[in-house]
Order: sequence, then structure tokens, then C-alpha cells
Amino acid sequence: MKLAERMNRIGVESAFDVLVKARALEAQGRSVVHLEIGEPDFPTPAHIVEAAKQALDGGWTHYGPTQGLPELRETIAAYVSRTRAIGVGPEHVSVVPGGKPIIFFPMLALLEAGDEVIYPNPGFPIYESMINFLGAKPVPMPLEESRGFSFDLDLFRDRLSDRTKMVILNSPQNPTGGVIPHEDLGALAEMLRDRDVIVLSDEIYSRIYYGDEAPTSIASFPGMLEKTIILDGFSKTYAMTGWRMGYGVMPTWIVDAVNKLMVNSNSCTASFTQRAGIAALAGPQDCVEQMVAEFRRRRDVI
Repeated sequence: MKLAERMNRIGVESAFDVLVKARALEAQGRSVVHLEIGEPDFPTPAHIVEAAKQALDGGWTHYGPTQGLPELRETIAAYVSRTRAIGVGPEHVSVVPGGKPIIFFPMLALLEAGDEVIYPNPGFPIYESMINFLGAKPVPMPLEESRGFSFDLDLFRDRLSDRTKMVILNSPQNPTGGVIPHEDLGALAEMLRDRDVIVLSDEIYSRIYYGDEAPTSIASFPGMLEKTIILDGFSKTYAMTGWRMGYGVMPTWIVDAVNKLMVNSNSCTASFTQRAGIAALAGPQDCVEQMVAEFRRRRDVI
């Protein structure tokens, strides 16, 4: 027996390989500065941990709805509506185990062989991995240091084609830290608004920025909400990487497809972690502000 041919087209996230080696060195007593994995080196805030403990004691240890607990989806919808200046409801929210399923599932549901996907380069390796896995064509968009690691808008226009099915945006960006300026997003929205294209807006680092203004979501521009998938989660903002909980906010017809793929793969996201997610979004946010302030101090030192 051999693996299916498509397995030759899927990549990995090599940071996890380096992390294993780094932790093996730590086990030997070596001191290691971790620059390999996108993980806050802070404990999960105490009020979130306490909410999870109470959920376990309260019996939140069984199956939940595939789309996510209604209370958490309502909390997410209110949070995203407020922070992105858009209007979404719990019916637009899918809660999944980590952020990656909101890359994996929508791509699986939307892309056909030969479709083109524009994505940032350098960028999160799973974008290109999934594009190749599905037989679509990766179209890398170089990030220009002179533009604060944003796109060259003329080059972006040139790379749009009749086969462009998806555009991936990541702002604040991994690995550069660049934020796409508001005016650039407006220009991108103008180019995409009347096209049959979906935007996957990876906003997992939405709360980790160092300017005075919060990053803008392309979903907030006229005509873009109905064609944008917002990816966000709890891992980076609340130092909850090991809790495996993310979410997508998207048009309901894509939610339906994500639900089908979720029920075929994971059934649901762990119930007690979702109760902790409510505490994260609805509870005090000073923990986030303190963490980002420390990241900024370290950034300035470097």
C-alpha cells in the first residue's frame, strides 16, 4: 500500500519540528529562547482558567453543538461586531478546535483544481500547503518592506485573474508583524467587491499591535462582509494555544459547509473550553493589554 498521491502535495509547519528539538534541549537543562513558534510565553489569565475549572465541575464534559455553544457564538458575534464595526450574529459564527480549521475547511469547501489563490509571501506555511493539497494554484504576493510589509497594489491588480477564487489577507501579519494600512484595504476592497472571490482574512493577531489605531478588517468596507471569512481565536490574544479553540465569522452558506466538515472530522469543539472562551471575551481585558505592552517593550529593546 502507498499513500494517496495528494499527500505528496501537503506541507507541514516546521516550527513545530524545531519546538520539539528546543524542548529536548530544555529537558537537558539548557536555557532556550523560543523564537520558533507563535506562542505567547505568558500563562493563560487566571479568570479564564477558573472558568474552565468551574465548567468541568459543572458537567460541561459532553458533546456540544457542531457549530459551537450558542452562548459563545453570541459572545463572539457581539465582540466581532464591536471590534470590526460590522453587524454579524451568532448564525455567522463557527467555533472550531484551533484557528487552522478556518483555513482548512473553507478551502476544502470552496476550491476546485485549477482555481487560483492569492496569498502573502512570506506567510503562514499552511496557506500554501492547503492550496497545493487541493490542486489549486498558489499565487504568492510579495510583501514589500518599503510599504510596511503590505502589498504592491499595482502588482496585486496584475495578479488578479478570472481564475482567482480566493484572496488570503493576514493583518497583523505572521511573520513580519506588518499591518495592512486602512487605505490599502480600501483599495483592495475596490478591486474585489464586484468579483466572484472570497477573502480569507486571517486576523488571529488582531489584538497584538503597537500603533495607536487598531488594525482594520476588510470586512468593514462596503460590500465586503458578504464575501469575507474572518479567522480569529483565543490562542494569541489570551495565551491559550494549548486549549485549541478558534472561530470563523462568515456568510451563513459557508457556515453550513464548515458545519458539514466539522461533523465529519471533529464532531464539536470541547465544551468546557468554550465556557472558558466566554470568560475570555466577556471578562477583564487588562491581561491582554499587559501582555501586549510587554511584547512592545521587548520589540523596542530588539
